[in-house]
Amino acid sequence: MRTLSFAKGHGTGNDFVILLDRTGLTPVSAAEVAWLCDRHFGIGADGLLRAVRAGQVPEWGDDPRMWFMDYRNADGSIAEMCGNGLRVFARYLVEEGLVPHEPFRVATRAGVRHCDPWADGQVSVSMGRPRLTGQVEVELAGQVWAAQGVDVGNPHAVVLLDGGTALDDLPVHLPPSWQPVEAFPEGVNVEFVVAQGDRAHALRVHERGSGETLSCGTGIVASAVARAAAEGLADDQPSSWQVDVPGGRLTVELGGDEAVLTGPAVVVARGQVHLPDLDRVATP
Repeated sequence: MRTLSFAKGHGTGNDFVILLDRTGLTPVSAAEVAWLCDRHFGIGADGLLRAVRAGQVPEWGDDPRMWFMDYRNADGSIAEMCGNGLRVFARYLVEEGLVPHEPFRVATRAGVRHCDPWADGQVSVSMGRPRLTGQVEVELAGQVWAAQGVDVGNPHAVVLLDGGTALDDLPVHLPPSWQPVEAFPEGVNVEFVVAQGDRAHALRVHERGSGETLSCGTGIVASAVARAAAEGLADDQPSSWQVDVPGGRLTVELGGDEAVLTGPAVVVARGQVHLPDLDRVATP
């Protein structure tokens, strides 16, 4: 058994366990991540954020002084990017005094991301330049829809529902499937979107490795990209989107070199946790 210091935070209800590993000497195995994220036996979270200096990450080739966001899904699997997690990660770094309260950069598996913490608790983060990846079909509980593939540093399939479909009635807690299967060999996050007016919509999401979550930052960006494409907006045409998720409201700015996601981020607890003896083969 070993003891770790941790923090717990959320961005519009998408919650995370946060570990600080300054020197890269405290890796966590997939089994340990899954235990920490378990809502009955561990702390409970949709995922885990490990803060480590980028220079301690062998595959990182940029500035080694940046903080690297090592993000894991609740099942312990590695994910390339997490928009809500990035905002919570940024809030944590500021509150811990690890970065100044001003715009700064964070290293992620999807590349460098810019973070701008606001005084009112909101955080704006750059999300790279999203990319449309083609049409697929998504099936959930026997229903089939056309979906737009979107890459936001991680894969998404966005279903734009018609006005006759009640979002609350969909069994989003169940894992969707997709065709062709080879479109997303590592799995995919699936968003179900209902328009609420001009450049405003609501969504629910099933995240790979985590199940249904109250919010998904990259999925929120992907939903805006899919709607913009459906409305015939050019990639470089500026547009602002208001997105409601079960955990709250966020905004997405599209156009230019990068999408920008803005929403609240809160660190709600700090403490120590006693990890039981588990399979400790650390993932990279």
